Order: sequence, then C-alpha cells, then structure tokens
Amino acid sequence: MYKNLAAVIAAACFLSPFFPLTATAAQPAQALASSGNKPVKAAFVYVTPVFEAGWTHQHDEGRKAVEKSLGNSVKTTVVENVAEGADSERVVRDLAQQGHDIIFTTSFGYMEPTLKVSKEFPNVKFESITGYKTDVNVAVANARYYEGRYLAGVAAGRLTKSNVAGYVAGFPIPEVLQGLNAFTLGMRSVNPQAQVKVVWLNAWFDPAKERDAAMTLFNQSVDVITFHTATNAVMVAAQERGKMAIAYHSDMRKVAPDAQLMAVMHEWGNYYTQRVQDVQSGQWRTGNASGGLKEGMIRVGDFGPKMSNSVRNEIQQIQKDIVLGKRQIFHGPIKDNEGKPVVAAGQALTPVQILNMNYLVEGVVGKVTP
Repeated sequence: MYKNLAAVIAAACFLSPFFPLTATAAQPAQALASSGNKPVKAAFVYVTPVFEAGWTHQHDEGRKAVEKSLGNSVKTTVVENVAEGADSERVVRDLAQQGHDIIFTTSFGYMEPTLKVSKEFPNVKFESITGYKTDVNVAVANARYYEGRYLAGVAAGRLTKSNVAGYVAGFPIPEVLQGLNAFTLGMRSVNPQAQVKVVWLNAWFDPAKERDAAMTLFNQSVDVITFHTATNAVMVAAQERGKMAIAYHSDMRKVAPDAQLMAVMHEWGNYYTQRVQDVQSGQWRTGNASGGLKEGMIRVGDFGPKMSNSVRNEIQQIQKDIVLGKRQIFHGPIKDNEGKPVVAAGQALTPVQILNMNYLVEGVVGKVTP
C-alpha cells in the first residue's frame, strides 16, 4: 500500500503555510455552523496504544492541550490501537455516527478510510494527519520533520567515533525518506566520510522488530542511532549497548538516560486547539497545513549527558538559520546514493519536490525498497 506513492502525490496540492489554513483552490471554503453553547465533540484515532513516549503519546499530549485550553467548551474522545485499513474505517464511521463534530485520524494509513467515511457525513469535519488528499470536509496536516532531523544529523556527525550511524525505519514513504535524507545531509555536512545504514521494518509498531534492527546495526559498527517507528524500543536498545541515540517524537531520557544525545519532538497542541476553535466559531475550512521549527510544531532539545556544549551551541545556531531562511536543507549539489545528481549546485528543492521524494541521498547505505 506504500509503493509508488510519488506518482500519486505529484497530483496532490503541496503544503501551504502552517497558520492560517486556507481553502484549496479546487475546493471553496465551507464553514461549519456554530454549535452555540454545546461543547465541540472532538475525536482522536491512534494507531498504537498511548505509551509514555512516542508518536501516539505526542498526539495525545496535543489532545490534552486542547482540553486544557478550551475547558468545558470541548469534549474529547480517544480510540487507540486501531489498525490501518478496514478497522480504521469502522472506527471513524462509528465516531461520526456518535455525533462528533471533528475527527483527527493520526496515521498515514488512515487517509483513504477517512476520505471514504467523510463522504457519508458531510457535516462532520475530518483532519487527516500526515495524509495528502483533501475534500470539502477533510483537511490534512503534516510537519517538516526533516528540519529537526537535519539538526540531529549534525549532532551525530560531530559525536560519532565510527563514522557510521544507524536508522531504523517503518516504511519508505516520502515523509520517512525526507527525514532519513535530511539526517544524512546534516551528518555529512560536518563529517563528509559518515555513512548511515538503514533497516526497513515494514511496520510502524513492532517493538521486538525495532529492537532487533537496532541490535543488528550496533553489530555493524553503528555507534549512534535514530529511528522512524512508533515506540522507544531503539532507545532502550541503545541504552543497553552503551551506544548514542537520538530520540524521535518525544523526550526518551526516562528509558535512555545515558544514551540520548537529544530529541526531535512533535508538538501538536497548538494546531489541534486552533482547529477545534475553528469548528466552534464556524470558521473551519479544508486545506493543507505544515509546520516546522519556525511554527513550533517541531522542536529539538532535551539534550543528554553525552552532548557537548560546543555541539549544542552549533545546533542552536543552525536552527536559527533554518528558521530565518538562511539555510535550506535540500540545497544542491546533492547526489543520490547511486551517484545520480538529484539537486544541481546552487538549486534547492521546492516544497512539491520534497513532498515527492523517492530516493536516498549519497551516504545512505541501503535501498528505497525494503
């Protein structure tokens, strides 16, 4: 289900600025009638259980932020550990039938089921998180995760002793390729000899496979590792093996107090709060939204004891440059890992080109196809 995405996404709208959302050109804005004094019923569908850290944890923190900000004017519902596909379609339909005003579906594989159900409930608003297809009552939102990944790569490049990093990844969809490539570019920007070895799992949520992949990489000279999966299993493995690791989604120092160099974190609270408020005010509109370091949707920090002050200061300065537009991550010359030029010298990828990424950059050891 994840193959040949680039050709499909090419036809989709590219991401517009994070705030405010605007109606897509093909679909005029349609506001939901104000619900008066009734609280907005907002539902959240999660692909894993809610753990103490990780992808779903961050979305649930966003939901809690909505409750804290809006109080009695919102009532939230959670359905967790919902498999992508038929199960998610059933759950989303049930939530719509229960009278929820807005439903957030927080996994890429929920996109098609969300679109299908949305046509049956035109008065319900749907938010497809990490999807790319919109409709009159379906908006999409994603983040520029790759900005944080680039900074993490700089840290890895400075602190590695073996010049080999590891990357445990779920599926080779563009979002994951962007992060893997940005990490590699960041690493090689300060350590041109560095390599990044990738292991594809064909799963977002499989703690045993995540751990096994990390252990395999540690046996291949990897001394610093990161991941794009749903749990903290890679961090736990790094702590056990005495390796360095970069957390993703959440701060994971609780399970990797010595291993964690830093964390690349997701912050969904502001976005979710704004969208529920839009429903309350009758101003909700479909659209494409994206946020990164500048908007606060991506944050880096939570540095561990192995992070030197000099590298921390360097990362913080590069972050400022990215926010101010002084540094573009996918700026040429860039070759793929088969030696083919993909970005010419002096050129930078457009948002559409980034969204369609379907290759691995020079320095990655592995293939796009698992």
